[in-house]
Amino acid sequence: MTNNFVFETDMAAKTIHIAREFNAPVEKVWRAWTEADLLEKWIAPKPWTAKTKIMDFTVGGIWLYAMVGTEGQKHWVYAKFTAIENGSAFSSTGMFCDGEGNPVVDGPKSYRDTKFTTVDGNRTRVDSVITFEEESTIKMFAQGGFKEGTTMTFSQLDEFLTIK
Repeated sequence: MTNNFVFETDMAAKTIHIAREFNAPVEKVWRAWTEADLLEKWIAPKPWTAKTKIMDFTVGGIWLYAMVGTEGQKHWVYAKFTAIENGSAFSSTGMFCDGEGNPVVDGPKSYRDTKFTTVDGNRTRVDSVITFEEESTIKMFAQGGFKEGTTMTFSQLDEFLTIK
């Protein structure tokens, strides 16, 4: 069954639209996106891993995590949840930061709206729209391997959903 992957960049609007279908019910996919111990199993493109320091999945709460490389290098990411519709959607603001959650000065900032819908009764479609503040940031994401990394992590999520 096809996964109907979409990755569309709109440079003028400074947005990237990503959509993907998964062969699992929406409840299972929602949990994989919103629970730290499950996110860590698929969110980092291999051979990298993800390690959560803080996960407070509430409006105003944060997810502070590191992408950890094979030699122990860490790239810290901070996401603040700005809206949550339990089981169907959430929004967040994201940025790079240090291990304490302090933003990288002049670092890129993005806003993500993610929606989960049931397809054909037992499948899930995830739609994310990422909006960037700066043109230079969307260029970095659009040209810097973000599509390939997203494709890889979604494949990892497919594998995880079949065993979990």
